Amino acid sequence: MSDSVVVAGAVCDGGRLLAARRSAPPELAGRWELPGGKQEPGESGEQALVRELREELGVEAEPRERIPGEWPLKPGLVLRVWTVRLVSGVPSPLEDHDELRWLTPDETDTVDWLDQDRPAVAEAVRRLREASRA
Repeated sequence: MSDSVVVAGAVCDGGRLLAARRSAPPELAGRWELPGGKQEPGESGEQALVRELREELGVEAEPRERIPGEWPLKPGLVLRVWTVRLVSGVPSPLEDHDELRWLTPDETDTVDWLDQDRPAVAEAVRRLREASRA
């Protein structure tokens, strides 16, 4: 059986990356992550991400590129991350989060990211810096 997938979005807007602070479960509460959630059967990763960002943040988003790699969350569950463009709406912490923060590339190390999100955050920051130089 293949692994279940959690999709997450490196939501970038105006040269900044969106960070979301977990409110649950207790062992993750207070730490920061890229927003997203579980991919449902029959959904593509991109479809799951659009749905999850709508449910969790109340925004319409467009997945762009998948960040290479996947990261184990627990046995049988992996994290896959896409860069995401905000299409409409203002992100609000509707489910699973109690705070959102827009971080510039130089601010991303000011929050305590979940370990499995760190490689994707680093790659998203690298891409933001590249885009700002372009």
